Amino acid sequence: MTPGRRTRSAVSSPGPETPAQWHRVLTLLADISLLIGTRAVWTQAASHQVAVAAVISVCYASILVCGVLALVVRRTRSLARVDGCVLVTAVTLTLCAWAVLHQGSDEALLTTQAARELVAGHPVYGQSWPWLFGHGVALTPTVTGGYDFTYGYPPLAPLLTAPLLWLGHGAAPATAVSTGALVVGAVVLWRMLPMPWRPAATMVCLGFAMLPQYGRLGYPAVLALALLVPVVVRWPRIGRGGRLGGAGVARAVCLGAACAAQQLPWFLAPFLLAGIYAVRRGELGGRAAALVVLRIAGVAATVWLLIDTYFLVSEPGPWLTGVALPLTQGAVLHGQGLVDVSAYLTGGSDRLDWYGHASMLLAAGLLVLFVLFVRRLGPAATVLPWCAFFLATRSQDGYYLMMTPLWLAAAVTAPASEFAGAWQPGPRLGSRAARVAVALLVLSPALVGAALAVTGTPPLRMQVTGLRRADPADGSRLTIRVANTAGSALAPHFMLTVGQGMSRYWTVVRGPTTLPAHATARYELRPPAGGYGLPRAGARIRLRAFTAVPQTLSSVYVRLPSGRSGGWR
Repeated sequence: MTPGRRTRSAVSSPGPETPAQWHRVLTLLADISLLIGTRAVWTQAASHQVAVAAVISVCYASILVCGVLALVVRRTRSLARVDGCVLVTAVTLTLCAWAVLHQGSDEALLTTQAARELVAGHPVYGQSWPWLFGHGVALTPTVTGGYDFTYGYPPLAPLLTAPLLWLGHGAAPATAVSTGALVVGAVVLWRMLPMPWRPAATMVCLGFAMLPQYGRLGYPAVLALALLVPVVVRWPRIGRGGRLGGAGVARAVCLGAACAAQQLPWFLAPFLLAGIYAVRRGELGGRAAALVVLRIAGVAATVWLLIDTYFLVSEPGPWLTGVALPLTQGAVLHGQGLVDVSAYLTGGSDRLDWYGHASMLLAAGLLVLFVLFVRRLGPAATVLPWCAFFLATRSQDGYYLMMTPLWLAAAVTAPASEFAGAWQPGPRLGSRAARVAVALLVLSPALVGAALAVTGTPPLRMQVTGLRRADPADGSRLTIRVANTAGSALAPHFMLTVGQGMSRYWTVVRGPTTLPAHATARYELRPPAGGYGLPRAGARIRLRAFTAVPQTLSSVYVRLPSGRSGGWR
């Protein structure tokens, strides 16, 4: 080739790559998502923390500028810089929101108190701290008629909170840990994703005012989420060639640390390990694949035990009870799942235990299906575990929301092509009807358990017979007539609820602690605070009765008629 031709080739070569339109749109959506909830934070900051409000105003300007640049820059590299600016703006807004709103939730208060007890050398698990609750802090009622005032999570969050106790006496130390973890997790996910997909990481982790709110509430699950991010990104490639390498070991360490932060990773880990085994077996054979999975599980278990060692040695019994508490505490119904049938659509159920059984059966069934059809279900490994919570007694949407960044990570970096050669056990099911039949067979125990739960009948029949008033707008005593239609004795605990959610239990002033089978008794109840502010006239109120053995719920509507002088029925 002559020099002249070489020059002409250089001149005629194409210019820098132009960004794809979908990349521009994704950047713009990430930018727009930062506007949600920002005004509320600015309003509060403008009243008390003017410097923070000024920083938020600068972030508004950054959002506007990034919106313009996302649509006009001509080079992919320039758009990547805009993505970075959007991420920095999102991080700044998240930190500003924490500076204004860091009061936390019940979980943050418990985590901070656990850290204080740890620093003082006192036991952490099995200790009741009722003074932390009240003043608007949510309580977790149990079917035993009490409340859960203890710390019921693995210990990593208190361990990381302990060095930050100087931040204050409230929940600020725990909220700082969870918010900081969310920011780090968002940056790590942004960095690990392919460049055009990075705006999605900003949007899902820090946009919509969704996950930053959970961070400010101090949920230990946010810490677990941040640790799971590097595990999930390109997870089917872990152990490729039969070697973990430094990156594989680091991911196993993060998996173990996540399991030591909160219980939700316990449900995800079996799916990831089963998927890695199937992919590696398709590549290397059964023995090599098993060795890879054993090394990952061994590293993760070692890290988990190292983090828990102090508590395992100093308080083994309370530690074991504490980390298993969410599964054994017997908390009352709560959430947006199937339990709403018994909580709101019917009068209750005498088979509440079956919600928990159905949830565990569904988790096991989904894992079996995942193994049987890993080539098809592999990309959904980070979504399938949370489906089981829809049937659980506690089925709040936070179990899904807080793990959505993992959905994104898997969707981008673990596509169906990664599972094309994965090993699947059993005969190949060619027809669609056969696959559907197998799926129904595997999931049928969970479906039966769910049907048993929702079709249960309330064992107690209740009728309000009188209300004693301290004044026209306040009730101080409630008299009810209760009939036990069950074949066994029940120990009921009563509460009144308006709208969604549960309330505090009323004290039984008169009436038997245990109501024999097929017996009827009169109960007189006192409000938990000594008085009960009556809702507006015509409002519908539910009288609920929970029992622990067996777990049951009985509900009946009572109505305050028009006119404050009327009685209840």
